[in-house]
Amino acid sequence: MPPITQKPTPTPGLDLLLFSIPNSLLLEIGTASILMLLTTGNVTVKALESLGQASEELFRGDRLPILPFPDHDELNT
Repeated sequence: MPPITQKPTPTPGLDLLLFSIPNSLLLEIGTASILMLLTTGNVTVKALESLGQASEELFRGDRLPILPFPDHDELNT
């Protein structure tokens, strides 16, 4: 049977030489970095889509110059 008075367990966390970081702080830092990563990814996708649409508008057929093609008769002579 274990003794009634037990030693208190230390708070869980990252123990470094001079100080310790609690798990709750590590969780907050991890959550904030994941949220920033998701937001950055979403903004990047929207920017790439708008860049694709802009390049599509640039190369549309109605805005390109008309090229002077030689006639078929001129090639035969």
